Amino acid sequence: MTHEERENKSSSAQSPAAFHVCEKLRKHLATLMGNGGFRALHSRALTLASSEVAWLRGVHVKPDGSLEGWEELQAQLDPDEIFEGRVVLLAQLLGLLVAFIGEALTLRLVREVWPKVRLGISSFGKGDKNEETK
Repeated sequence: MTHEERENKSSSAQSPAAFHVCEKLRKHLATLMGNGGFRALHSRALTLASSEVAWLRGVHVKPDGSLEGWEELQAQLDPDEIFEGRVVLLAQLLGLLVAFIGEALTLRLVREVWPKVRLGISSFGKGDKNEETK
């Protein structure tokens, strides 16, 4: 997200970085699974994220897999709330990818989309360092 915000400073006011991230992923994933497959994945990620961040319930996935509805909410929300929602949505989307295609393929996809971002295999699927272990 930080990388996208730096890369898209001029357009970040119109389209938050997480939505840029989702759009970049959509282009690559739709090639692999079609728009319908990506829409299903994105819809599930949004549903999961909405249970953590209530304002995301006002956002919807369009038939092509892109998002709509956040523009109306943006004026009502604090920038920190927007950032939290973007992070949670992205985390859910990447988490679903890890669950479906595995850590190695997810990492490969992320590296393909963002070659300048340094990530290791431990970046996925390990949970937050502060997360409780059950």
